[in-house]
Amino acid sequence: MSESPSGVEQREEPTELKLEEPAQAEAKSDSSDAGKESSSSEAGQDAQDASSSQPTEGLPAYEEKVLTDRTNRFEYLLKQTEVFAHFIQPAAQKTPTSPLKMKPGRPRVKKDEKQNLLSVGDNRHRRTEQEEDEELLSESNKTTTVCTRFDDSPSYVKGGKMRDYQVRGLNWLISLYENGINGILADEMGLGKTLQTISLLGYMKHYRSIPGPHMVLVPKSTLYNWMNEFKRWVPSLRAVCLIGDREQRNALIRDVLLPGEWDVCVTSYEMLIIEKAVFKKFNWRYLVIDEAHRIKNEKSKLSEIVREFKTTNRLLLTGTPLQNNLHELWALLNFLLPDVFNSSEDFDSWFDTNNCLGDTKLVERLHTVLRPFLLRRIKADVEKSLLPKKEIKMYVGLSKMQREWYTKILMKDIDILNSAGKMDKMRLLNVLMQLRKCCNHPYLFDGAEPGPPAQLRLAFPPPTVPLW
Repeated sequence: MSESPSGVEQREEPTELKLEEPAQAEAKSDSSDAGKESSSSEAGQDAQDASSSQPTEGLPAYEEKVLTDRTNRFEYLLKQTEVFAHFIQPAAQKTPTSPLKMKPGRPRVKKDEKQNLLSVGDNRHRRTEQEEDEELLSESNKTTTVCTRFDDSPSYVKGGKMRDYQVRGLNWLISLYENGINGILADEMGLGKTLQTISLLGYMKHYRSIPGPHMVLVPKSTLYNWMNEFKRWVPSLRAVCLIGDREQRNALIRDVLLPGEWDVCVTSYEMLIIEKAVFKKFNWRYLVIDEAHRIKNEKSKLSEIVREFKTTNRLLLTGTPLQNNLHELWALLNFLLPDVFNSSEDFDSWFDTNNCLGDTKLVERLHTVLRPFLLRRIKADVEKSLLPKKEIKMYVGLSKMQREWYTKILMKDIDILNSAGKMDKMRLLNVLMQLRKCCNHPYLFDGAEPGPPAQLRLAFPPPTVPLW
């Protein structure tokens, strides 16, 4: 960890969807001032593009007013994201001059500085939102705060050393926390999103004296992997896993959760829905959701429940931030920042969610909005030591029995295969499913497996052998 001479925090600059490494952004430090001067004009140009993308000639006065209001809100959104990006970017990419000696707990503010901040806060309530944003930008350059930036793997990580890009990801997550911003860690699968998340929770305990309570919401199939990773990398974090039948859950809730002898609770989506009444009793410091596309539908039961929890910070983990359409992305952003992304209609109109990905200008506009909230890296960019993946495809022919059943399936539905007119989509999909079963194994069909008739097997079932 290191500190700049002015005491300003040095943090990683988040990347875009196509996102470059935060370290690669250091080469662009010379042009950062020019970029700041042109940011306001770019915001205006984006707002103008948003308004020009839809013709206003001949529209009624009411519709034209609605379109103008949406354009103004989009311009305001660009200014807000510019403010967020300013706070989490490295402080002019300065070279650290002295190592940082960080102690647990929050930094103290001198009495005169505290009085100045209080007076500034009193005046801020009587100013417009634009003046508040300008004031926050100026205060960030004046106030001295204790920066937190790791140059190497933290000492509390015991199971090994974090890679350089993982340390940079940890610094980015810390910068989000320091500035009160929620975000999406969207690294490609295999780059260590689990380790970066665990190291963030370890930072909260060892450097901020905030051990918890934290919740990590994961798929049921990865529950025990998360528990093993906690024990391996940061064993000082007391992690509990809420899973099991009703009796086991009640015992764990009574003996462990309610007394508070833990730091992190790891549970599945299903357990969250079942035990939502218990989880609502806690004031969660960090809510981490793995496989965040599970809440891509804002009207689903899981999405509605997690939005009701009292949380201080939220973090989403996903390897595929964009899947089907941009409305799903809005659902994730609305969960993270409901005050900023509060209207799905406006978001859909700004980016034309049906045809956005084919338009360069719209994609650039989306990058501008997402830059402060999303970090995306791929293996080809950050893990140079990995060799290119080689895929070997081996084609295996059908066996004699498979060919026989394959022919039976085709002959059974020969009418739909030969139909030249309108095809029955459901029947065709059923044929494809049956052919797939045949390719997997013909014994999946009743009567295909040699042996006694099915009636005899039901009348005289084979004896069961106890498993223990």
